[in-house]
Formats: sequence, structure tokens, C-alpha cells
Amino acid sequence: MNNAVDAVTFEIIRHRLNQVIEEAIVALENVSGSPITNEGHDMMVSLYRADGGLMVGGMGFLHHLTSAAQAVKHILATYSEDPGIDQDDVFMLNDSYTAALHPPDVYLISPVHYQGRLTGFVGNFVHMTDIGAIDPGGFSPNAREAFQEGFVTQGLKIVERGRRRRDVIETFLRNVRDPGMTGLDLKSQLAANHVAKERLRKLYDDYGVQAVDQVSEELIRQSERLMRERLRELPDGVWRARQYVDMPEGLYRVELAAIKEGDTLTYDFTGTDPQVDKGINSCYWGSWGGIFAPIFPLLAWDVGWNEGVTKPIRIIAPEGTLVNCIRPAPVSVATTGVIQIVNNLSVNVLSRILGASERYRDRATGVWHGSHLPLMISGLDEHKDYFVTLLTDTFAGAGGARAFADGVDNGGEIPNVVSRWANVETEELHRSIAYLYRSPVPDSGGPGKYRGGVNHEFAFTPHDTGTGAIHLGLTSKGLKVPLSLGIFGGLPGSTIAQLIFRKANLEDMPTSFTETRGEKVEAVHWGDYSVSEGDIVYIRFQGGGGYGDPIDRDPERTLRDVQIGMVSPAAAHAIYGVVLDPANARVDHSETRARRAKIRHERIGHPVAAELYDRGNIPPSHQPLGEYLQQVGDAKSVFVQCTWCGHELSRAGEQWKDKAIARALPISAAGDFRDAAPGLIMRQFYCPRCATLLDTEVVLESDPPLYDDVRRWPRPENGNV
Repeated sequence: MNNAVDAVTFEIIRHRLNQVIEEAIVALENVSGSPITNEGHDMMVSLYRADGGLMVGGMGFLHHLTSAAQAVKHILATYSEDPGIDQDDVFMLNDSYTAALHPPDVYLISPVHYQGRLTGFVGNFVHMTDIGAIDPGGFSPNAREAFQEGFVTQGLKIVERGRRRRDVIETFLRNVRDPGMTGLDLKSQLAANHVAKERLRKLYDDYGVQAVDQVSEELIRQSERLMRERLRELPDGVWRARQYVDMPEGLYRVELAAIKEGDTLTYDFTGTDPQVDKGINSCYWGSWGGIFAPIFPLLAWDVGWNEGVTKPIRIIAPEGTLVNCIRPAPVSVATTGVIQIVNNLSVNVLSRILGASERYRDRATGVWHGSHLPLMISGLDEHKDYFVTLLTDTFAGAGGARAFADGVDNGGEIPNVVSRWANVETEELHRSIAYLYRSPVPDSGGPGKYRGGVNHEFAFTPHDTGTGAIHLGLTSKGLKVPLSLGIFGGLPGSTIAQLIFRKANLEDMPTSFTETRGEKVEAVHWGDYSVSEGDIVYIRFQGGGGYGDPIDRDPERTLRDVQIGMVSPAAAHAIYGVVLDPANARVDHSETRARRAKIRHERIGHPVAAELYDRGNIPPSHQPLGEYLQQVGDAKSVFVQCTWCGHELSRAGEQWKDKAIARALPISAAGDFRDAAPGLIMRQFYCPRCATLLDTEVVLESDPPLYDDVRRWPRPENGNV
């Protein structure tokens, strides 16, 4: 760092830059009237350098930190000469093929000038309530090409030299169904950027542009250096993951190989299915943002979130596939479609890389909130005014289990660590609906040594509508595939459910799914539906993924889960192998030991010696492979060993999964509330000696196993062994 900025000044400027973002977010939330923004936190504000590089990333949906950087770079490259980038201009951009994630996520990019010089940019986004697509709300189940997905721009100047361009803004608002709320969203974005610019100019007044530039340059250098150091601390190898997007017509595959070499990490999506004519596709920058949303909190939790974090990372995304579609493939559901699949896969491979590190293995986690459920409702309210919005219940996902603790019940998601869901009263104030219940769902969390967080169910009915009905738009995945994967033997969380109870039993005031009835029950997946007053819409989300073998869980933890209603007595017995007394007041430890011995027997087809019921005193290696495996030996003899019993599974050049006992189980074996597409199974791998559950894959039975290849652990000088 240049000596012109001393260490104290450096820290002051660094904190002031972060404070600029915090104040801008406050302005954004206070001006916006949309619960999606001010309660759901479906937004982001960040600062960018004069060259478009991410300078300071803010909280919100983290996918957008890197994608908005690309938006700034596009504006610089395309509009610097014509129409020019002048002081107090503001550009709007929401084209996914340029930078944005999907059309409803609208970026406002404001250049920052000081004494006539371009010194940087402020960028923000909000999820707008409507964008004028073929379907209300912007998630478009009926769109078959991008031209049906509403208003899109690669960069439109909506403010010119400080004056709002009324012609442009009114043209945009004329194209949306709810210009009042959409216009307020736009004003909140303008307010946020204005606050950020004013605070930056004050920072320049106090310390000078040169000092702020030096600090931002050093912050980026620091982040790159720290990221490369972090990567060098982790083992080299290839980690593979696979997930499927379930659509009404079948499953679509997304493949990932994470290749870690020295101080670089490559995400290779070769093998992913071709793009489709549904809006689940992701453009290149959507997938780029999708891998980084988990990288920031999982790998760079203590590193400044800026351009430096991205420099050691590379992505291979074949053109024409689900992760890098070619225009005019539809993309309106990208964020909750393939981008979220990319999030899940990124969480999974990062956690397995971390789990192979002696230093960082406690940071491994099952997948959090594996599937959003974007539920758009629209219609006329009691005043015959039109409304359209996204229910914020989708943000209340279930946390994945960690290497040291259970997942957080209804704990949100990794890509947005500040997401929330709106109060029932707020939702009812803005929409013509009445909630009947919001409740946790027992057995929805993925079983494991540490249990995945439970999800929630909720139900509502149209109420005080202007026409006696509302319109419901659904673009969901995860009904037939559990997407909240477990890790190191942990089982997946529950799948989604979407039901419409026609002519329901409202007079009974149901408080749970088991109490909800109707003359007809309609299972719905993808499309638009009319819901009348007197009907009930029921929704259940996915639980979080588990960590480790369920029969390795402390029985007292399972007892508490049963007592507080998070796990049923049946699941405690069948999956966790815990036997409780008839009153569920205590654990019968003798019967529990016998039950778990029986589970081990069933897993591998023969009894397991009694001395293997408890974890043995196996000397730990400096080369872990998750919770129950490690590599041991010297240059002459290297093998993979079970850390429960010490059994040698495989030697150098062999895959340990080929030497383990593998079984295909139905998805329902992970617990209630788990539906499955035809051919989808849990493929489990057990130690042949002690029957410990080493890994659980959620795959099509016809697909090959997912082989990892850990090639080299760091040497002692890199701080890991």
C-alpha cells in the first residue's frame, strides 16, 4: 500500500465505505413500500470502482454482487461515448444476457463524479413487483422465449445530469401491471443511490479521491491474496456434484466438477443438459453469480467481498446449456430455477472441500433451503384496485446441518444472509388474502448426526377480493426431488408440496395440513391457476440437509426433538434408531443400542460385532475425507480408512465407493414428506465392517456414482498438516 495512507486512515476509510452501503440500504428499505424489499430483503447495494470492478459488496442477495459489476462494465464499454456517462446520470439495466439474473431484478447504476472526474459507481437492485411479462409478477410459467418475459433493457438512461427523464420512466411504467408499486420501487432505488453518492462525495471531501482509490485498490489486493492463501490451505482435487430440476415433463440435469489446484478453483459444468423452453435457464452471468453467492460466506467469510475474491475463480459453462443459455431462451425463473441449483451444488462441493481440511472441516454444511417456491398472486382487491406480488414466505428456508450443530429451523438461505419473511399482517395488508396458519413441519429436516433445519407449511385463502378470486402463478421445482442435500452420510430434507383445496373447510379454521380438507384437492406444480374465495392454498417447503450418519446422533438430542415436535416418534425409531419409553419422556438406552445394531445389520446384510457399535479410538490423520473417512499411510502404502472402526476401504488408485457396500433406497426412507420422480433414489455407501453410513447421493438409479478425487493435501508450511 502507498505510504500516503497510514494504517489508521486506511481503517477509517474502509469502515466509511461499508457505512456508505449501510446508509444506502436504509434509504432503500425506508422509501420502498414493497414487503419484498423492506421485509424480504430481496435487494442489494454495492460500490464499484471507476473501471467497474466490485469495490465493496453489500448485504442482500449475493448473486448480484458480481453480476452488477458486469452491468457497470457493460455501461462503461457501451455508453461512455454515446449517450455519455455524465455527472448525476442513472442507468437502468435488467437484461440477463448482459448482466442481470432475470428481468424482474432491475439494476440502477449511478456514476459517481467528483470535481468533474468519474471516480466510481453505485449499483443496486430490487425485485420489482411486475415487469410486464406474459404472466403477472415476472416469474412467467407460460413464457417460451425471452420476448415474452417483459420489459428488458441493456442500459437505459432514466436520469440525465440529475433530471429524471419523465419520458423514459413513464414509458417503462406504462409497460407494467402495477405502476404505483413499481414506480415506488424505482424511487427507492434512486434514493439509495443518491444517499450513497452523497456519502462518497463527503468521504472524498474528508480524505481525497487519491486516498480512497488507494484504499480500494489495497482492499482488492488484500482479498485476492487472502483468497489465494485460503485456497492453498485446502487440498487439491476434483469434487463432483449433480442435481436435477424437476419439471412437469421430466428431470433436467445440472453437473458440476469443482477442480481445486493450488490457489485456483474452477467450476466446470460440462455434462449439464441443454437449455429448455421454460424460464428455468440461467445465462452465463447468472451462473457466475450463482457460484459466488455461497463462496462469499463459506470460503470468504473473513475476507472483504470485492473484486479480489473473484480473481482465483474460473467457470466453464458450455454454451446452449441450462447454465449458459443462448438468446432467446426464457430466463424469468432463473433465480429460483437453475441459479439456485448452482447455489446448491456450490454449497455441496465447497463443504466437501472444507470437510477434507483438518483446519476448516467444521465449516462444512448440508444444503440450506434447496428450493425456493416463488408464489405470485395477483387480482383486484376490495377497492377494485389491481395488485400483484411475490409472497415473502419463500425466503424462510430451512438451514442445513453443520459439522458441529443442527441446521437452523426456518433459518433462511446462504445466498442471502439477511433475508426475512414478512409478518402475516403485512402480507394481508397488501394482498387480498387471509392466512390460516404458518407452522413447522416435523420430520422435514434431513436426518443425520446433526439434523437439518425443519421447514414450514402455510395456508391462505382469498379474502375481500374484487372479483371473488385471485390469480396464482407457480414456477416451482423440488416437488419430486429433494434438493437440500445432506453431507457425509446426512440425508436430504423434505420435498415441496403445493395443493389447492377447492371449497375447503374454512368454517373449521384449520391450523395444520392434517386439519385442512376440501371437496376436491388439486396438486399443482407449474402454471397459473384461479383460486376462489372459499378455496385454500397449501404450501410446504423443503427441509435442510443433514450432516453425518443418523444413528451417530446423540439419543438425547433426538428425545428433545420428539418432545418439541421437530421429529416424530416413528422417525426417531426407524431412522435415528432411538427407542423411547411410551410417554416419550426418556431414552431407553439398552433398546436403542439394540435397535441401532439391527440397523447396521440391515445395511450390510450381516451382524456387526458389538465392539463396533461405538466409535473406535482411531488415530486421526492429517488428511480427512469428511466425517467418517481419512487417508492414511506413507509414500509406499496409502489407503482410505473408516474413522469409526479403522477398516481399510481402498488403496491408491482405487475409489473407496467401489469398495464400500452400496444400496439403493427409496427417497421416502429419509422420512415423511418426501416425494420422488420415477427412478430417483438415495444411493447410500456403508463401511463393510461397521456399517457406518459414509455418503448419501440423491441420484437417478441409472446415473453413475459421484466420485471425488482428492489428489494432494497441503504441506506443513501451508498451515494444514
